[in-house]
Formats: sequence, structure tokens, C-alpha cells
Amino acid sequence: MRSSAAWILLALSAALHGYLAWRLLPLLPAGPLPWLAGAYLLASALLLPLPLLARIVWQRDLPDALSGLGFLAMGVFSFLFVLSLLRELLLLLAQVLDWLHPELIPLSTLAQVSALAVLALSAGLVLIGYRNARMLARVVQVDVPIAGLPEALHGFAIAQISDIHVGPTIKHDYLHKIVQAVNALNADLVAVTGDVVDGSVAALRAHVAPLAQLRARHGVYAVTGNHEYYSGAPDWIAHWRELGLSVLLNEHAVLEHEGERLLVAGVTDYSAHVFHREHRSDPHQALAGAPADIAMKLLLAHQPRSAERAAEAGFHLQLSGHTHGGQFLPWNFFVPLQQPFIAGLKRWQSLWVYTSRGTGYWGPPLRLGAPAEITHLRLVRA
Repeated sequence: MRSSAAWILLALSAALHGYLAWRLLPLLPAGPLPWLAGAYLLASALLLPLPLLARIVWQRDLPDALSGLGFLAMGVFSFLFVLSLLRELLLLLAQVLDWLHPELIPLSTLAQVSALAVLALSAGLVLIGYRNARMLARVVQVDVPIAGLPEALHGFAIAQISDIHVGPTIKHDYLHKIVQAVNALNADLVAVTGDVVDGSVAALRAHVAPLAQLRARHGVYAVTGNHEYYSGAPDWIAHWRELGLSVLLNEHAVLEHEGERLLVAGVTDYSAHVFHREHRSDPHQALAGAPADIAMKLLLAHQPRSAERAAEAGFHLQLSGHTHGGQFLPWNFFVPLQQPFIAGLKRWQSLWVYTSRGTGYWGPPLRLGAPAEITHLRLVRA
């Protein structure tokens, strides 16, 4: 089964890169450019599947250099492919116009210029996207109005970080800067909403060490994301606890703040049961044994699609991540097929859901139109 998956990935990569070579290379001006572009497409066809093959077939960590090159190739290919499809539509429209008004548009010139434009635009978008991804996440201020919120909890501050993806291209220093920015907020609580890592504890132990420096008045609470399960969730849960994080696995804690109580609960990732049956995500179980008279119930849930059951369970606010806000084209078009929300503060019946765009990035070190964030949320009286 795994061998078949490997061949399918390789064949798909070869076919898609072959399409790009067929549609673009013959139209490039004579000289070294066609050869350089062809050599790049060949290398990309081989590199792009490597990170996926490592997870699906080999089930082990790749050397960082290979993973990084594979992910970068994935990002460049995304831009090349999307822009090539747009080019095909442009050429089709030009052909229709030429049929209606012969010689109005120089089709051969348009084909050549548009081929060069695909390469130039892709290169420009990659450079911009890379710069955006490698910048320290901005702090986003969000007020969440809660009906019936006790006066003592008005202004209660939560710093949320999510989807950092410490791994092949995100290391110790990147995470250390995030931790410093979070601590500077002096929040009452820090919420870590999953997908902190991409790799094993053995490979990333030194790089996640800054998590131990996170500080908040009422502590640091964390939940698992799907990437923790790809990377050995039981080991990561144990290690996070060694670093001082309170990991909530369908559990809750009751906090005392200025004489009032606030409940913070956390569920395992929505898909956790696929990896560990006993980790099935359950917002109702997370409230088991909780006092009935608590006026503010906060849920940490990696995926926004936990919202339906969270609302049924009676939570007031859910903090999620997972989507990265789409991160870059074309992935932002696919997020709504799986999740009810892409980013920001939204309403699901009586439940507020805040979906972070993520504090790092997954895979290709690229972000366009979806800046990384450290979220500073305040509970306010509605």
C-alpha cells in the first residue's frame, strides 16, 4: 500500500511538472533560460514529493535540507501551476476574440509574453511570500463580547499562539522570538492551540525548549493538533508537560480570577481518534464534572469544526487554528471545504469562535494575504 502511494505521488508530480514544461518551455527565448527552467522543473518534480513520502511511506524525519527544499519546491510549484492555469484562460479568451476579430490580438506574441510573465510573477511572489513567512508574527488585538460576563472578568487577557510548526525550517531562535513577544503581553493566560511541531521529540527537543519560558498569571494551556499525531502525540504530550505546559486532553481546569471563576477546557484534535482511539475529541467530556454555575467557559480546540459540538456543550468562546488563514494561493480556496471558518472572530449559534491564522507556517516557507499572528484576546462585557 505504501509503495503504491509512493509511486502515485511520484507519477503525479512528474505529470504536473511535465505539463508546465510542455506549456512554458517552448515559448521561452533562445538561450540559457529554457535550459535553466527545464533543469529546475526536473529537480522540482523529484524534490516536491519528498516531505509527503517521508510521512506516508518512510514514516521518519527527513534531513532538514531535503525537507526544506521539498517544501520550497511545493510552494514555487503552487504559484507556477495556478498562474499557468490563469494563462490558459487568458489564451483561450484571446483565441475567441481572434475568431471574432481576426488579427486584433497577436496570439504568438501573447503566448510568449505570458509564458515569461508566469515565470517572473512566480519568482516575485515566492520572494514576497518568503519574506512574509520569515517575519515575526504580528500581534493582533481582539475584544470578545461575552453576555453576562462578571465584572471581575472584564478585560481578562488571553495570548493565543497556534500552528508554529517547529520543524525543518522553523527552529529554536524563531520560537524564542515568539515566546518573548507573547511574554511581553503580560496576559492572564496563554493558549497554545496545536500544531506546535513537525517532527519527533528526539529531533526537535532542543528547538522547542523556549516553550518552557512562556509565562502568564494563570499558566500556559495547550491542546494537540493533527501534526502532533503525525509526529508521535504521546511523546509530545509528555514532553510539553515536562516543559511546564498544562495539556488538556478532553479535560478542564477552573481558574480563580479576582474572586470569580473561569473554566478553561481543551479537546484533542478533531482527527485524533484516527491515530489513538482513546483520544477521540469530545467537548462534552471536557466539561465532565465542571461546576454548573461558571459564567465563562473557554474551549481550546485545534480545528474550527469542533464548534458545533462546543456550542452544544455550552462553551462561550472557542480558540482554534489549523487553517493558517489559507497561508497562500491556492490553498485558501480549499479551507472552506473542510472548515466552517478560515480566520478571525465568528459566531456559531451562541458560541464565539476565534480562528488564528497561525504563528508560524506549514511546509512551504511562504505567506501571502494571510499574515502570521500572535493573538491578544480580551474578554469584555457585551
